Formats: sequence, C-alpha cells, structure tokens
Amino acid sequence: MRFAATLTTVALALAPLPALASSCAQQIGTIERRLDSAGAVEISGLQAGHALQAGSPRAVLAARSDAPSDPEMIPTASRVAGARILIIRASDEDHRGDQRACENTMTEAKGMIGALP
Repeated sequence: MRFAATLTTVALALAPLPALASSCAQQIGTIERRLDSAGAVEISGLQAGHALQAGSPRAVLAARSDAPSDPEMIPTASRVAGARILIIRASDEDHRGDQRACENTMTEAKGMIGALP
C-alpha cells in the first residue's frame, strides 16, 4: 500500500504541467519573428538555425524609403545580432520568473532592433 502511494506521488511530480505563457514570453516570440523577417534578413542575412518568416497579416506592404528621424533607430547587422543575444537573456529571465528584468531586456532589444525595413 505504501509503495502505491509513493509511486503515485512520484508520477504526479514528474507529470508535465501546462505551461503558462507570460506576457514577456509573448514579447519574446514577437521579437523573434521580427528578427527572422525579410527586413532583418535584408540587414543582417539569414542566421544559422533561423527560418525566414513571411506572410504576417499585420506586415507592412512596403518599406519606407525615407530615413528614420532618429539616427539611433537605423538597424545594422551588429544591432540585430545584439538584439538576438538580448532575446536569449530575456528568455532565461522569463524561465526564472523574473518578469521585470525580462521586460526591461525586451525594451532594450526593441531599441536595438530599431525600424526594420
């Protein structure tokens, strides 16, 4: 009898629990899709392990031809690479449950990405 109770407890402890998506996890997914978009690939090339995302229903149909008013918003390959590193850090913070740090990192990543074409 005691063996059955122990076995049941172990089975419940090891059972997969439903993952709760945080708002930060949703932001991470959104930015990852932006970093795999045609505009990001145009800036930095397609990175190993990434697939080109296409067909977003909210995508801009044509890139703006004029420069952004803020020079810091001009994306470069190094800024896109830096944003990818920040996404990894934000994902780690999200898994640890540190929502404030994750959101701050995501804000920094969005600033680095700038205005992708």
